Amino acid sequence: MTSNNPQTREWQALSNDHHLAPFSDFKQLKEKGPRIITTAKGVYLWDSEGNKILDGMAGLWCVAIGYGRDELADAAAKQMKELPYYNLFFQTAHPPVLELSKAIADIAPEGMNHVFFTGSGSEGNDTMLRMVRHYWAIKGQPNKKTIISRVNGYHGSTVAGASLGGMTYMHEQGDLPIPGIVHIPQPYWFGEGGDMSPEEFGVWAANQLEEKILEIGVDNVGAFIAEPIQGAGGVIVPPESYWPRIKEILAKYDILFVADEVICGFGRTGEWFGSDFYDLKPDMMTIAKGLTSGYIPMGGLIVRDEVVAVLNEGGDFNHGFTYSGHPVAAAVALENIRIMRDEKIIERVHAETAPYLQKRLRELNDHPLVGEVRGVGLLGAIELVQDKATRARYVGKGVGMICRQFCFDNGLIMRAVGDTMIIAPPLVISHAEIDELVAKARKCLDLTLSALQG
Repeated sequence: MTSNNPQTREWQALSNDHHLAPFSDFKQLKEKGPRIITTAKGVYLWDSEGNKILDGMAGLWCVAIGYGRDELADAAAKQMKELPYYNLFFQTAHPPVLELSKAIADIAPEGMNHVFFTGSGSEGNDTMLRMVRHYWAIKGQPNKKTIISRVNGYHGSTVAGASLGGMTYMHEQGDLPIPGIVHIPQPYWFGEGGDMSPEEFGVWAANQLEEKILEIGVDNVGAFIAEPIQGAGGVIVPPESYWPRIKEILAKYDILFVADEVICGFGRTGEWFGSDFYDLKPDMMTIAKGLTSGYIPMGGLIVRDEVVAVLNEGGDFNHGFTYSGHPVAAAVALENIRIMRDEKIIERVHAETAPYLQKRLRELNDHPLVGEVRGVGLLGAIELVQDKATRARYVGKGVGMICRQFCFDNGLIMRAVGDTMIIAPPLVISHAEIDELVAKARKCLDLTLSALQG
């Protein structure tokens, strides 16, 4: 980005000379220079050029209670002075991680009372893969190793996480997926439903799970993993017929169900977890992001009691991380959960801000560029199309990236997934800030349409 600020240019030079950014074209970023974010408060960011930006993505889906909460910084500082670090290996624990385990069990679905902590959601899904296979080995069924996932699902970017995810552009780098992971179609009616009704397509997509189980053999399938709502894949909200049929299939076969709650968890849907929203009964739930509101890295895996009972008979589980249950991260997570509960943030999302956001977003359906608006809670997606009736896209135009750039230039962070624009603002966003978000989104849609027509 062009800058008149010498400090910005200095930071961009440091980026060019020393920093390799995630999910980036290194050469392109070096030529353009990154936007430098310097401060944040509430739902807003400020860059080094003094621009104020409404963060419609809560960082990376994670800044649940907003930026600038002193309570989280104070919790981290207090814990750093008492016990800045100790590990959980060698039959040792510390108070913050034990108290956090109880706090998570209190808000998790019934019967899920144990947590294995990691440093991220990616590590949580690596842990899940190893724990699923360990579980079945203990039960004398070591062949039940295959994990079924979904095309275009996202489960992290480690080797196991990227393999579990169904994003082909990630698989093309690094010879992925690793063996023992297979994928079924996603429940993306707008993009892939064809002439089927949403209800018909939801049942069809769910039935692909049963077909894959039978194809591989139930004696070889360990688990099915899925996000309640696919986040990075484009906020794919399944048709209403999808999850009821999936639950029927899961009840029929002897496999574990893993809900990846890294995005949907901690209030994003207006419930504590996406599994609560859809009345799912997972055996394991991966968590991260909103657990600490992104203030410090932490993830984990919540495990159902019946699974833990089996694991208790298996001897050592030879898995863990230096920073599993880090005391400072645990202290921040505890304070984050306390704030969510005491301030009734999730109740407010459920009753007030989510209905308002969904109502306001759907007003964009009248825009010539918009083929569909969908969402749940404080998640939303806007499909950009050339033809509303046929759902046909602009070919070779990169419409989503054009729109994203207009958003950046006009004080709004809205992410592009192909030609789908997605949002997930902080849970503390106000009605006035929602109005601002929708107004800026409409302006950027207008600018995008004008650019396409020009």
